[in-house]
Amino acid sequence: MLAYLFVIFAVVARMPFMPHPWNFTPVAAALLYFGARGSRRQLWLPFVLLAASDVILTKFVYSYPLTWDQLVVWVWYAAILWLGTRLSENANWLRIGGAALASSVSFFVLSNFAVWASGSMYPKTMSGLMTCYAAGLPFFRRTLAGDMLFTAVMFGLPAAAKVIVRSHKPQGAAAA
Repeated sequence: MLAYLFVIFAVVARMPFMPHPWNFTPVAAALLYFGARGSRRQLWLPFVLLAASDVILTKFVYSYPLTWDQLVVWVWYAAILWLGTRLSENANWLRIGGAALASSVSFFVLSNFAVWASGSMYPKTMSGLMTCYAAGLPFFRRTLAGDMLFTAVMFGLPAAAKVIVRSHKPQGAAAA
């Protein structure tokens, strides 16, 4: 249930009525968490919800055309869901943090490459690609901060709840 709530939170948090710094969203964290703790048979659900929200934001909120580079983001969603499934068995803080870091870095590399390749803002040269990456660095800092924070919160809340529940159980109570 929590995995579904985190995905809904990720979709809603991206909407304009929820002010936030650009790229500081719980998207990667929700995808990782759903992959790790959600239903395997319903991995399509977060993918569809996020892709639909992309279409709504792009076409109707920001009035931009949908272009092929959006497909790169959707492939990234699927890849991060799959990465989350690798956390389902042997999750520890190092693996979870590494997955969050890999999410941030891969999004930065792939999305900026797609912007460079699909648009006309940057020349189709190595210098143009490097300029595109340099222009994306302020967004990367916020992406990294959001991914690390939201991943820690989403994976940490259930772990903290277990500790709290265990600490409130009577110790040494005799079985009746």
